[in-house]
Amino acid sequence: MLTKKLKKVFEQFDQSSNFQSYKELASGHINDTYFIETDESPFYVLQRINHGVFHDVPGLIENKVAVSDHLRKKLISQGKNANNVLSFIKTKTGASYYKGDEGNYWNLMVFIENSVTHEIVTAEEIAFEGGKLFGEFLEMTNDFDASTLCEVIPKFHDMSFRYSQFYDSLKQASDERLLKASVYIDLVNQMKEEMHILQNLKESGAIKIRVTHNDTKISNALFDKNNKGLCVIDTDTVMPGIVHYDFGDAIRTICNTAAEDEKNLDLVKFNSAFYKAYKKGFLEKIGTAISEIESKYLITGAKSMIFIMAIRFLTDFLNGDIYYKTSYGEHNLDRSKNQFKLLESLNNQISEL
Repeated sequence: MLTKKLKKVFEQFDQSSNFQSYKELASGHINDTYFIETDESPFYVLQRINHGVFHDVPGLIENKVAVSDHLRKKLISQGKNANNVLSFIKTKTGASYYKGDEGNYWNLMVFIENSVTHEIVTAEEIAFEGGKLFGEFLEMTNDFDASTLCEVIPKFHDMSFRYSQFYDSLKQASDERLLKASVYIDLVNQMKEEMHILQNLKESGAIKIRVTHNDTKISNALFDKNNKGLCVIDTDTVMPGIVHYDFGDAIRTICNTAAEDEKNLDLVKFNSAFYKAYKKGFLEKIGTAISEIESKYLITGAKSMIFIMAIRFLTDFLNGDIYYKTSYGEHNLDRSKNQFKLLESLNNQISEL
C-alpha cells in the first residue's frame, strides 16, 4: 500500500526515472523521509512535511529552496563544486512541493551519494569538520536577506517567550510536581538576567539578524567516507535568527558526554575538547562574516541554548508532560536536570573555554 502511494507521489515530480523501491530513513522525529531507488542514477529523497507541527508548509519549503539556490549559485560563481548542496526537484506543474491526499505536503531532493551521517560525535575530528560545515553555511548565507524568509516556528528561541511559558506552568502545576522541581525552579529564576543577554542584544540591533539553520545537531551534517564534511542538510527550520542559535545548539548536542535523558548526573559532563575543536572549525569557515560582538558572546550562545532546553523540559514536566513524549513519570524532569548539570559543567570550565 505504501509502495503504491510513494510511487504515485514520486511521479508527480519532474524527473525521468522510474520508481523501483523505497527505504524509510529514520533521521528525523517530525517528518517522514524516504530514500527512493530508481532505475538509474541519481536516486532521491522524498519527504512528507508534518503540517501538524509546521503551520506554513509552503513557506517552509520555499525557505529551503531559496537558501539552497543561493548556496548553489554562490559556489558556481566561485568556481567550486556545487553538487553537495541540497537540490530540490520541482513538480511537473513547476511547484516546489506536491500537496497530496489528506493535505500532505511533499518535496523531493536529489540524494547525495557516498555520504554518511553521525548520530553522535566520537572524535575531535568530527566536531572540527561539523564546525566547518555550519560555519560555512552561515558565511555563505551572510548576504542573504533573512527578512524574506518565513518564520516557520515563531518565537522558537525567544527567551522571554520561554520564561512566559514557564511562569504559566507554575500557576497550574500540581503541588507534587512543584516540590520535585523546586531546586530547578529556583535556578530558572536566578538565571533570568543572564539568559536574556542575547535577546537584549538582538532586540537592540547590536547583533545581526541572519539566516540560521536552527537544528545544528551533528546528524544534520553530511560527511564523506573519510569524515570530511560535505554539506548541511535538514533545512526545515531555516529562518531568521542570530549566529548564537546555531553555534549554541551544536555545542549543546555535541559536548554532552551522556544521553539527553541520562539519570546518573555523574555521567553528564561538558566535553571541552569537542567544544574547542568545533569552535576552531566554525570560526575558520565563518571568517569575517562574524562580528567582534557576535564572537565575544559565542560562549553565551552555548549556555543559552543548553538553558533553553532545560527550561522547556522543566515547563513540560510542570504542565503534566503535554509536549514531549515521555517513557515514565519524571522523564521530563530528568531531561531538565541533565541540561542543568551540563550547564554547571560548562560554567566550571568557563575560564578555560
